[in-house]
Amino acid sequence: MNMEMEKTAAPSATKIRSIILCGLFAALTVVGSYLRIPLPVIPFTLQYFFVAFSGFLLGARRGAASQLIFAVAGLAGLPVFTKGGGLWYIFEPSFGYIIGFVLAAWFIGKCMERLGSYTIRNCLIASVLGMLLDYACGVLYMYLILNFYLGKATPILSVIFTGAVVFAPKDLALCIVTALCCNRLVPLLKKTGLC
Repeated sequence: MNMEMEKTAAPSATKIRSIILCGLFAALTVVGSYLRIPLPVIPFTLQYFFVAFSGFLLGARRGAASQLIFAVAGLAGLPVFTKGGGLWYIFEPSFGYIIGFVLAAWFIGKCMERLGSYTIRNCLIASVLGMLLDYACGVLYMYLILNFYLGKATPILSVIFTGAVVFAPKDLALCIVTALCCNRLVPLLKKTGLC
């Protein structure tokens, strides 16, 4: 009888831990968007760091869920996006990057399932590929909103430059930092059973 209670209690504790971790990474993504280091061209934020870290630490499904919570909270009206929140945000040219956050976290988790070990090389590969997936979503969405919703004829190369090339140096730096952190932290946290 005691053994049966332990078996049913364990999945419940696991689900609670998953819910807490997903909520935590959704909140960290919000914090990452507001932590800004002003630079001459673009501000440096930690948003992608937490997006990537959610994929590394939580895996594909829970990492994507954490970013989906972030997106839904913003669309529901909570001021979690850099320009506030609300359903109208889907008409912002930058909303594609938020969609990309969900896909990037999922993709990074899947990459690590396939690559196996959390070496710096594997973490860097997964992080950079996730960043490129986020850029693809962001640039495509920006192009569509600018050209077809806002009616501002903008060539795709211009959108690629302003939506990806300008941000690439700081995001590549974040990918390196993320890879270095995940190389040490993720195996340790998984070993202790915190995730």
